[in-house]
Amino acid sequence: MIRRATSADANAIAAVWNAYIRFTTVTFNSVEKSPDDVAAMIRERDALGHGTFVAEDTGLLGFASYAQFRGGGGYATCMEHSVLLAPEARGRGVGRGLIQAVCDHARAAGAHQMIAGVSAENLDGVAFHARMGFAEIARVREAGRKFDRFIDLVLMQKFL
Repeated sequence: MIRRATSADANAIAAVWNAYIRFTTVTFNSVEKSPDDVAAMIRERDALGHGTFVAEDTGLLGFASYAQFRGGGGYATCMEHSVLLAPEARGRGVGRGLIQAVCDHARAAGAHQMIAGVSAENLDGVAFHARMGFAEIARVREAGRKFDRFIDLVLMQKFL
């Protein structure tokens, strides 16, 4: 089941997110998220009319969230999202459901496009977004740094 996230989901979301932060280059962030950080993000995005969604079965399978791509009124219809899955959710259509929920919500709120910023080392993430209708529009060489190396960022775009 996919539903809107609430502050009650913050512990489970932080647990999924922090595994990616600790062990992968899927995210360039190296600072773990506390449940308070996650709860604040959910509240802030809700207040702005954006959304955070969770997929759950017997527990949290993953989450997706979106917000404005860059600050300022000129970017008000350009959004960027994040999608992260628990390991047991991969290959089960959970990511597809979450990205659809994010895009549907953003479209209904007046967004024109959705941007994905994907680590070039995350080949599965690039392929997933391509299957979801995102087109690669740029590669920002050495945009991120993690585990003592520079990593390219792949920007992908989907018009809503």
